[in-house]
Formats: sequence, structure tokens, C-alpha cells
Amino acid sequence: MYGIDLHNNKDRYFTIGDNKCQKIAFLPLKRQITVNKVSPVNLELEKFKSEKLNEAEISLHLTDKQENELSSFLYDHKEAFASDKEPLGAIIGHEVDITFNIKRPYPPLLRIPAYPASPKSREDSEIHIKELLDLGVIRKVGHNEEVEITTPVIVAWNNGKSRMVGDFRALNTYTVPDRYPIPKIQIALTQISQAVYIATMDSLKGFHQNVVTTRARKCLRIIVHCGVYEYLRIPFGIKNVPSHFQRMINEIFPQELSEGWLIIYMDYIIVCYKTWEDHMYKLSRGLTKIQSVNMKISLKKCHFGLKELKALGHVVSGLSLGIDKNKVEAVLLKPMHQKKKEIQSFLGFSGYYRQHIKEFAAIARPLYKLCDKDTVFEMNVDSVKGFEYLREALTTSPLLLMPDFKLPFKLYIDASGDGLGAALHQVQIINDKPVEGPICFISRQIKPAEARY
Repeated sequence: MYGIDLHNNKDRYFTIGDNKCQKIAFLPLKRQITVNKVSPVNLELEKFKSEKLNEAEISLHLTDKQENELSSFLYDHKEAFASDKEPLGAIIGHEVDITFNIKRPYPPLLRIPAYPASPKSREDSEIHIKELLDLGVIRKVGHNEEVEITTPVIVAWNNGKSRMVGDFRALNTYTVPDRYPIPKIQIALTQISQAVYIATMDSLKGFHQNVVTTRARKCLRIIVHCGVYEYLRIPFGIKNVPSHFQRMINEIFPQELSEGWLIIYMDYIIVCYKTWEDHMYKLSRGLTKIQSVNMKISLKKCHFGLKELKALGHVVSGLSLGIDKNKVEAVLLKPMHQKKKEIQSFLGFSGYYRQHIKEFAAIARPLYKLCDKDTVFEMNVDSVKGFEYLREALTTSPLLLMPDFKLPFKLYIDASGDGLGAALHQVQIINDKPVEGPICFISRQIKPAEARY
């Protein structure tokens, strides 16, 4: 027989069944909840992720562990990044100077009054001036300061948005040229070969982080309807700035550039490597150098953990190099060009991708003839065919393999009465299978003297 006997004594208990010796008591249950104190570092990290890091693009291919590691890593290097509303960096030790090929007194061409502008353009120029003043890019020249050089500005409009640019053509005419070489982007992008992880970064406000020498500031004075202003940082449109920037980059990152995992074209920075651990180590080296010279990176233009990227009109991965179809879409939608300048612009655009197009020189030959000085512009059958073929080639050209310099190459050559052409190929192992594909196409027209023999 089973039952429950309850005893109302001080120590409450009950028994089950006939076993009076087995006493079972109800004890009060105390639930203990432990709340771990969140460290200030974790709070700051979460704030960084929610307020700043969400501006950057992080690849969906990363695992949760890799994404968390990347977030903590970028937080540790947060001083290297800034948003549009934060103070600009001022790169240390690389001030920009300007050298003229003339002496005082300067010609009147270097002192031009402000250009006439519409009320809307004047209003927007005041907005741009205020933004540059707030960023510390310019300062207002006092009424008692001597002014020898003034450059007028132009307010350019595109899709309803304005941009203020200085008309520095006269200043550039009298500036001694700097011949420091700029790397070819197509060659630079081949360094991404075999990379699995790619990170891209962009310098905030570009050249505005380059400080100008005191002497050069007097040459960089712009004039608008509301006064004269002096650039303290390099403005856009100045001669020699790309050469100066490239020299500066080579001096800041000599070892990193020579090792091949860092690619910098102007203010566009690429870090690429095969393994995640090594990629993060290389990224740390790059950001440490960036912080050491007080350069700032724009987070909203950063991309991390990519397998492929769109850069300077190309789609690039560790295996191939292709044309960014979004860049050529606008060209395809335009009707047949009917002016010489339009054909010249089209040839410049398609020529940028000539390494992707087989026998480019022979195809474009009729179009180049149209652009000769002594040629009457008239679209004939050959030029129309060349135009249509190039437009089609921009969207149907094959992907180029990234070269592997440890493997042999194959060179296919061809020649005709109009031009010379070659195709550089290579056999690579892709998905455990040997695949032969083009590395690049090369072509040029036959010169008149060469055609005689």
C-alpha cells in the first residue's frame, strides 16, 4: 500500500509507502543567476561595429569566426579609418611643392578674375567653400596679404549634383613637370594572381590629405565671388600630383610593394593573399604603416574578404581578369557616333580594354583613319563594321587568365598587310583539369614605311 504521510513539525518531510525511514523533504529552490559584467572594450567594439563598420562591405563568403576576427582586428586599427564628417588626415613627411619654369613678375595669365556664374552656381560654390574651410583644406586670404596668383573656379553639374573645381590650366602650363612613373593598372592587377582573399581600401578625400608647403600655398589661391582662398592641402587638377603621390607611396611601402601582396594605384589600395591567416597579417602590416604616416581610409569605400573585386573598370579574381560590364553598358546604349570627337572618345574607351580584344588594331583601323586631320569625317561600311564589332567585343570578350610566371607560356602570332597581332596563352590547372586560356592580346597597325617592305 502506498500513501503520503505529512508531518507538521519543524522539519517538514513526507514519506512514500510503508518505508517510514525514508524521509523526503521539500526544500526551497534558490535560482542563482550570474550576470557577467560587460567590459568597456566589448561595448566600444559593438559601438564601432554598429556605427562605423557597417559602412564597409564585408564578404558573405567569410565564416562567422573570420568575420568576428576581422571586426576585432579593424577595431584595433580604428585610428586608420575616418568618415566624411571626421577630420582629414595630414600625411606626415611628404609635403607637396610647386616649381615654376618662369620667374617674377608672373604673367597676367596667372592672375585671372573670378568667372561669371549663375545664382545657383554661386550659392553652391559658397556651400563647397564652407565644407573645405571646415575640413581645414583651405583658408581665407586676408585683405592685407599680397596676392600674385589667382585661379578661378568652375561649378560643374552632373545628375543634379554640383562639384567645384579650380581651373588650374594656366598654373599647370608654367609648372615644371615631374616625370616619376605611374604604374599601368592592367599590369598591377596581375599581382592578384592566385589570391583567395582580397581587401580594397580608398584614401579619404584623395589628395586632400597631402599637405602643401608654405611656398606652394601662395600659388594655390582660388578666387570666387566671395573672396580669395588658399589651399593648405593639394586640390584636384594640379599637375604632377599623381607622380608625387606615387613617389610618396613607394617611399612609405617599399618592402610591402616589393613582396607583391600590396597593390596601390593612386589612392586605391589592394591587399591580397592566399590564406586567411597570412592575409590578416599582411593587412595588419599595411594598416600599421598607414597609421604611422597619419593617413586616413574611408570606411564606406572599403571591401574586406572578397574573392573577386571590381576595380578601375575590371572584374578581378585570383584566377581571371575581365571587363566590368556595368562600365560598358552606357556605351552600348548610345546610337552610332556621328562626330569625330565622339569616335575619338569611343576609341579611347575601347582602347583601354584592348588587351581583352583579339586583333584590336586591325578592327579599329577604319575608325582611326576617320580621326586623321586631313580626313573628311564620313562613316562608311568599314568604319560601321569596326564600330559595331568593337561594341560587341566589349561585352563578349573572353576572361583573361591571371599569369602564373612559374609555368610556360604559349605565343600565337599573326600578321597581315594592315597590322600585327599576337595572343599570349597559358595552360593552368583549374578544378583539377588542365585549361588553356588567353593571358592577353597584343596588336598594332602597320606603319606606312613598314607597308612598303
